[in-house]
Amino acid sequence: MAAAAIEKLPHLKSATDGLNEMSDNERSGFINLVSRYLSGEAQHIEWSKIQTPTDEIVVPYDKMANVSEDASETKYLLDKLVVLKLNGGLGTTMGCTGPKSVIEVRDGLTFLDLIVIQIENLNNKYGCKVPLVLMNSFNTHDDTQKIVEKYTNSNVDIHTFNQSKYPRVVADEFVPWPSKGKTDKDGWYPPGHGDVFPSLMNSGKLDAFISQGKEYVFVANSDNLGAVVDLKILKHLIQNKNEYCMEVTPKTLADVKGGTLISYEGKVQLLEIAQVPDEHVNEFKSIEKFKIFNTNNLWVNLKAIKKLVEADALKMEIIPNPKEVDGVKVLQLETAAGAAIRFFENAIGVNVPRSRFLPVKATSDLLLVQSDLYTLVDGFVTRNKARTNPTNPAIELGPEFKKVASFLSRFKSIPSIVELDSLKVSGDVWFGSGVVLKGKVSVKANSGTKLEIPDNSVVVDKDIKGPEDL
Repeated sequence: MAAAAIEKLPHLKSATDGLNEMSDNERSGFINLVSRYLSGEAQHIEWSKIQTPTDEIVVPYDKMANVSEDASETKYLLDKLVVLKLNGGLGTTMGCTGPKSVIEVRDGLTFLDLIVIQIENLNNKYGCKVPLVLMNSFNTHDDTQKIVEKYTNSNVDIHTFNQSKYPRVVADEFVPWPSKGKTDKDGWYPPGHGDVFPSLMNSGKLDAFISQGKEYVFVANSDNLGAVVDLKILKHLIQNKNEYCMEVTPKTLADVKGGTLISYEGKVQLLEIAQVPDEHVNEFKSIEKFKIFNTNNLWVNLKAIKKLVEADALKMEIIPNPKEVDGVKVLQLETAAGAAIRFFENAIGVNVPRSRFLPVKATSDLLLVQSDLYTLVDGFVTRNKARTNPTNPAIELGPEFKKVASFLSRFKSIPSIVELDSLKVSGDVWFGSGVVLKGKVSVKANSGTKLEIPDNSVVVDKDIKGPEDL
């Protein structure tokens, strides 16, 4: 540790000790993270040592054994499972207040509604008690506590816990911002989803689930509609004693920045774009060499989490996230759950179908899942068989559509897009009801003009700039 860095630590530590909002676990976790950051312990990747993982390490989904039709086998597997959704994110980028998981996705149902319906159907059908756990951040906790009350009568036990709350560090002085008088929420941050492991343990829930005979937790982002319980994967992990499994899926051009799995010095590990030397970034983005990316659907053995957290062995790569808030330059240090793969025994990836990765990050994704491209059955969003093209249409909506409310008001009804290849919309555009879009469609309203696509229009391979093009 450089001398200048060493000097920063005692001062930061004493300032942190004075922050009463933090628990002892949070304090030690934060100081531990900062110490690791200051020591510059980042693992250096030697590019020449990177190997493409074999089918033993990244198992093709089709090669996994199917689960028998016997309901007792299904119940046996489900009795070992806990489902955990990462619920720390807000819907702010889509113009919504509160947790992102309460945005309505389809037929008036939210992400959370769909998740509860899916698990409830499993519990009812097989007579099991798969619990749902939500990891909240201090940003989503209060709202989520109120929201889950509506599921009181459902056949799902819902547990919530908070991930850690760490102080943002003022960059030039290297002190916690709250100790400088920044007492509102902006002085704090949740340190990324790598925190799921210690926080689950510190909440007491990990021990409780282990004592109930649970063996695996399925962790996924609450906004990934494709992340449904998959018994084929669970059966494989139990049979092969894999402590950790990351679901990966083939990259498309839209996913070139996603983290990928590599074999490195005999272990499987996640390689993120931030770890790649500049001269190899284009190679990293190539679909030929690095064919898969991390969906952040993770299956992890509970006892293994306990063992590693107790040994303080989960030293995931630190992601420094510098920000400017209210004119002050601050630093927040984060970790990612996927990077933990290299610390678990017998860890594998599984190369899953793209259908298991259906995230809703923007209103363009909302357009896809609300359209006739998908159907909703028993809480599962399933792709329409009528679409022959295996990839989804590429959709680009202008800033007028960025917020959910504006998006919904600009479509009288969601157009039919089963035969659409791409859609690009910009400017003050409004869609009537019953519109059908096919092929490559571009709609651009000139500045200061309003462009309406009339009810029941069928638009095929068109570049529309005004009413005369319709």
